[in-house]
Amino acid sequence: MNKWYEKSGNYSDVVISTRIRLARNISKYPFPCRLTSKMKKEVINEIDRALSKPEFEEYNFSCINVWEASLAEIKSLIECHLVSPEFVKADKNKAAFISQNCDISVMVNEEDHIRLQVMKEGLDLNETYNLADKIDRKLDESLMFAFNEQLGYLTQCPTNLGTGMRASVMLHLPALRRCEMIEKISSSLIKLGLTMRGLYGEGSEPKGDIYQISNQVTLGISEKTALKNLNDITIQIISQERKCRKELAKNIQTIDAICRSVGILKTAKILNSEDFMRLISNVRLGLSIGIIKGISYDKINEITINTQPFMLMKASNSELSAMERDQKRASLINEKMSTVEIL
Repeated sequence: MNKWYEKSGNYSDVVISTRIRLARNISKYPFPCRLTSKMKKEVINEIDRALSKPEFEEYNFSCINVWEASLAEIKSLIECHLVSPEFVKADKNKAAFISQNCDISVMVNEEDHIRLQVMKEGLDLNETYNLADKIDRKLDESLMFAFNEQLGYLTQCPTNLGTGMRASVMLHLPALRRCEMIEKISSSLIKLGLTMRGLYGEGSEPKGDIYQISNQVTLGISEKTALKNLNDITIQIISQERKCRKELAKNIQTIDAICRSVGILKTAKILNSEDFMRLISNVRLGLSIGIIKGISYDKINEITINTQPFMLMKASNSELSAMERDQKRASLINEKMSTVEIL
């Protein structure tokens, strides 16, 4: 079965993925900042035992221990959006449980004991949440999460108190960026209890015109309300992006940039990550406005993930210099772009 980043879903011209992340802590242990190394290992073992039970068999989780894994293996998980950049920092007493389809991940000993994450292609907040909630309830039965009737789920950071839920959508917004509307939208989102971030979340840059929009409020609001709010705003942004794209489709400079991007991606012998993200953004835009054919959104998603630096090293099972990565990336993209035609 294909991984989430090898597929496309609802509103695939704009929405790349949907993510639900739940912060949870086991009631009998202190928060991670107070755990000893021994206790952190105990937490990992407890979660391992819970996920090994028959009710989780369908997901076929595999465990990756940070202290045993290679740098490429761990950082490739960030590039697949299966763990957060924070997960690989500092303390080595961490583990990640990844489902066979790479749509579910359980980060252990990040900021909280558990960060349960579910990813789906396209815009599908309700289904993504339902799966996360199903797994969350099963884990709670085994682990007994810290919960207070007034405050909700107890988390190490007060900003996650309540539902402990961060719902987010990953959007491709090249037209809104070119129309200089991103800053205005970002400011408006803050007033609505949402935030706009870059490709890998907080503190990251919007590479390839890819942005993440997520809820900020977790206390005093239900999961259902938070999801509806995010979904409604996302639909509005999709409409604005599509409207701007119609205008860009008439712009000869935009059309020229798309055509040049296709040519470079089909023929380049060396291609760094930054240039690739800029060029593939143009290809995705070109597909959406009918300038090119011979490629699909799911194929673009697959190429984008599989040509990231650490994904390339993981695939080759060896350390690669920057030049070696750039050559491998170019070769792979040449092949994948061979069927693309300019209309």
